[in-house]
Amino acid sequence: MGSEGITPRDEDYSQWYIDICTKAELADYSAVKGCMVIRPNGYAIWEKMQRALDDMFKATGHRNAYFPLFVPKSFLSREAEHVEGFAKECAVVTHYRLMNAPDGSGIVVDPSAKLEEELIVRPTSETIIWSMYKKWIQSYRDLPLLLNQWANVVRWEMRTRLFLRTTEFLWQEGHTAHASSEDAEAEALRILEVYRRFAEEWLALPVLVGRKTESEKFAGAQHTYCIEAMMQDGKALQAGTSHHLGQNFAKAFDVTFQTETGTREYVYATSWGVSTRLIGALIMAHSDDHGLVLPPRMADIQAVIVPIFKKQAELQAIQEAVGRRADSWRDAFSFQMDDRDTVTPGFKFADWELKGTPVRIEIGPRDLAKGQAVVVRRDLERGQEGHKTFVPLDEIVAHVPRTLDTIQRNLFDRALAFRTAHTYDVDTYDEMKARIEEAPGFFRAFFDGSAEDEARIKAETGATVRCIPFGDQGERGTCFLTGRATNQRVIFAKAY
Repeated sequence: MGSEGITPRDEDYSQWYIDICTKAELADYSAVKGCMVIRPNGYAIWEKMQRALDDMFKATGHRNAYFPLFVPKSFLSREAEHVEGFAKECAVVTHYRLMNAPDGSGIVVDPSAKLEEELIVRPTSETIIWSMYKKWIQSYRDLPLLLNQWANVVRWEMRTRLFLRTTEFLWQEGHTAHASSEDAEAEALRILEVYRRFAEEWLALPVLVGRKTESEKFAGAQHTYCIEAMMQDGKALQAGTSHHLGQNFAKAFDVTFQTETGTREYVYATSWGVSTRLIGALIMAHSDDHGLVLPPRMADIQAVIVPIFKKQAELQAIQEAVGRRADSWRDAFSFQMDDRDTVTPGFKFADWELKGTPVRIEIGPRDLAKGQAVVVRRDLERGQEGHKTFVPLDEIVAHVPRTLDTIQRNLFDRALAFRTAHTYDVDTYDEMKARIEEAPGFFRAFFDGSAEDEARIKAETGATVRCIPFGDQGERGTCFLTGRATNQRVIFAKAY
């Protein structure tokens, strides 16, 4: 067993992940089966994500709105491919009132309070939103319409895992309307680039950017773009998707606009979203056997100050030294002082390591006498060069922000090196089958197979096509399954 009772990754990766979620107080299991409670530590990460993404969306012209949680069942029936994609995951509201049971046994559903039309608890919002777009869009002057909403959704999952797959989860979903297919395509790719930048610059998470195959695309989409990340067990995690919906939803809800030449045309659409599963991605990409490792840009508390003292006078002297510098430090980085006197410094070190705080600043009486502090980096192993540095107190204001930037870059570089080391070019299907069990990772292969071929590969290996990567097409080769000539390379991997 690792630090703070955390199961080592190489012993049981799944349990290691659960241990970090629960022991770092990110989330807990709810009394509602399949749902989770996001605790303050976890929600603080989500708030950081919200703020960063919201700024990026608004910088590209999008505005926030909110649409109902409930979707009339008839709306889902209007787009056949869409409803087929979500039918098995829908929660359905059939009644609107409870009553005391006649026999006194408790509360029951009032049979007389049956809804005339069942309501679907939002699995995604295309249909409810496009019912409103029909009212709002009349002319080319109303386009483009660029909206986003921050919301919760419900997809009735049978196998759940904290953050990665729960019955209810939080996300953002953008829904835009355009006058042409070219504009919609440009929007889908613009948001994909927003997602890539956010993943790499904020989460320190290197991602592959590409397009989904026909069998893996979003239900109702013309095509789907995605970012895919590799976790420390070699599995892929879909970190975000952006869909060019074409005119499917416009036709389903009869949303047309008058063009500049006076004709009427159906509107073109996109939708796109990321969710709280990004917290799961962050955990699995960076954390270690001591606990959570947070990229500084995702840390609510970037540095913790741990005073080392035996006497109250020593603590008071440390507090006064920090207090004189507190305003300038807070302008440079976020911090908290842990001056609890009921636990040892060692306990505090382990506790803040477990919770992923990027930097620890230790100050004891001897340090104070020398006008210095010990600065400890969370991203490096104990004893590793650079893990601990002695820094003059008056230089903390400059040293810690530089250290945070270094940590942010190091986490990205480390994750990228791991992905590179676990990406394999394969020439034959038999080669991939032989290697994937022993060395999970990304398998890069020429492939032009059908949906049936993809289903066969998934059944036999557990791997799916994660994406058709951008910038990796054009070279001619031979499909590793069919033997046909092709210029399409894809990434196969097992996935969450």
